[in-house]
Amino acid sequence: MPEEQDDLELISRLRVIESQPLAERASAYAALHEELAHTLESGPVDPHAA
Repeated sequence: MPEEQDDLELISRLRVIESQPLAERASAYAALHEELAHTLESGPVDPHAA
């Protein structure tokens, strides 16, 4: 299941981020946020949404 794999990859990335020093963690979370926002913005559009 692709969604389960995506979830596991995200959890793995979050664990790596959490193990970093605070300054690096902040930068890593910001980069992850940008990547996830881009993914959401470029995803399929629901034609039934109002």
